[in-house]
Amino acid sequence: MIIADEDFEGTWPYAPNFFTGAGFRMHYIDENVSSDEVFLCVHGQPTWGYLYRNIIPTLKKMGRVVVADHMGFGKSETPTDARYTIEEHCNNLEALVIDLDLKNINLVLQDWGGPIGSSIAYRHPDRVKRLCIMNAVVGGRTEENNISQSPWSKWVASDAFLPTVSNLGATVLSVMKRIGFERAGDVTETWVKAYSDPFPNSQACIGAIRFPQCIFDRETIDFLKSIRTESAIRELKGKAAMYVHGEADRALPSEFTIGCFKDLWPQGPIITLPGVGHFLQEDAPETVGALIELFIQTS
Repeated sequence: MIIADEDFEGTWPYAPNFFTGAGFRMHYIDENVSSDEVFLCVHGQPTWGYLYRNIIPTLKKMGRVVVADHMGFGKSETPTDARYTIEEHCNNLEALVIDLDLKNINLVLQDWGGPIGSSIAYRHPDRVKRLCIMNAVVGGRTEENNISQSPWSKWVASDAFLPTVSNLGATVLSVMKRIGFERAGDVTETWVKAYSDPFPNSQACIGAIRFPQCIFDRETIDFLKSIRTESAIRELKGKAAMYVHGEADRALPSEFTIGCFKDLWPQGPIITLPGVGHFLQEDAPETVGALIELFIQTS
């Protein structure tokens, strides 16, 4: 867990807020709070809100911006009595949304932010306005995915996974490159510190260890099925949605994720970015910010 006031040489200039209603100290930032239009940005593995730092200024021009750190990531606490299931993460985010009474939400989702963030749309469709999905899976095809054949999934199944991800304080850059980070030439000591500080020891890495293990858990599949009811899916299909995919992703095959998107939004805009990896917010923040802005203006 990163100390509350750490700003990483000014690259994270956002005041920290903490929510304890989910049973642990959950960090989030809340910018431009007076606006009725809300952007809720949800991160995945093994990152935290810092991932959105270069896009937040664009979103702030259009509305309120809330970025939360999942349990075990960023400036949020890493409780020892949690199981770090997808259901727990969804419940945590739901509790925050209800506590802040967020409405007119534009969900901005990447990686595990897809299933976790979209749970708000499935459970509370009245609170959600649009979905901006990036290298993530939001619905469908839980039984027929081919993620197991991706380079990342094959590595997760190898003997190297556990010792490497249990030492993210030293290995976070190499792990992100395995998943799909293409802009490594721009990495600075500040960048490394920002992404490694949440993981000072192996115990602090439990959230990052559990995320990949959740991919094929029966518990994960059953939970996601339980919230994706027919009525919820019908509501979701009525929302405006866009999909952006970095083609250099080594975790999520484009044909699968784009297929999932088309299942729900056959007419929704889809943009693929060559040379951009899984972490679009790092590889192409200017492009991603502009695409979201255009989508908001035209939908």
